[in-house]
Amino acid sequence: MAKVIILGASNAIPTRESENTHMVIVGSERTVLVDSVSNPILRLEQAGLDFNELTDIILTHFHPDHVSGVPLLLMDMWLMGRKKPLNIYGLHYTLDRVEGMMGFYNWSEWPEFFPVVFHRLPSREMTAVLDCPDFSIHASPVHHMIPNIGLRVEFPPSGRTMAYSCDTEPCDEVVRLSAGVDVLIHEATGAEAGHSSAAQAGETAAKAEAGRLYLIHYPTGRFAKGDPVAEAATKYQGEIELAKDFMTLEF
Repeated sequence: MAKVIILGASNAIPTRESENTHMVIVGSERTVLVDSVSNPILRLEQAGLDFNELTDIILTHFHPDHVSGVPLLLMDMWLMGRKKPLNIYGLHYTLDRVEGMMGFYNWSEWPEFFPVVFHRLPSREMTAVLDCPDFSIHASPVHHMIPNIGLRVEFPPSGRTMAYSCDTEPCDEVVRLSAGVDVLIHEATGAEAGHSSAAQAGETAAKAEAGRLYLIHYPTGRFAKGDPVAEAATKYQGEIELAKDFMTLEF
């Protein structure tokens, strides 16, 4: 059975209890990391996953709280003997900068480095990212401070669907991306440029007629304030829950 494991649920400022937002989509043939922060190998191990089973990475946008773990992940995989290829997907804007960042580490000179294949995605709605027997993934641009994508994941064996807004202010693109999904994972940083409040996440879930709402990328630790679930409930009548680190959603 395919599943999604939340590896981190905090906004840009993590705590000991909650890492920056990222997640992994796990199927029988592919394991897809969505964003890469901190030390991804440790997070994957804590989630009970073997780093070498990772087949793909989707990088939503080039902000440190979403891509800072890429160099360490690639280096550690290499040092631990990985041989099989790894696919990395993202917008041109994102992958150009990832390649530039890796260039500072002189990664082209790392001996016997495993193949990394970059897949540059066009910035258009419902762009096909990848497809396998357990799930298919599409991406749409969302409204953030820099080019960014949200994701829609369909799980054919069960007929269930999920959408992830990533970092975004309210926009029609997210409503269309998440139309009729069983699960919407939506950011709740706050009502500021490039982001959404919990109430705005609830409004998007209501417009999309999503079956269930999980709030993510919300302030944690000493920056936490209010009751995000109650705030979202003022706009959305469905079930609402805070995403938590290592929470598993079965599909």
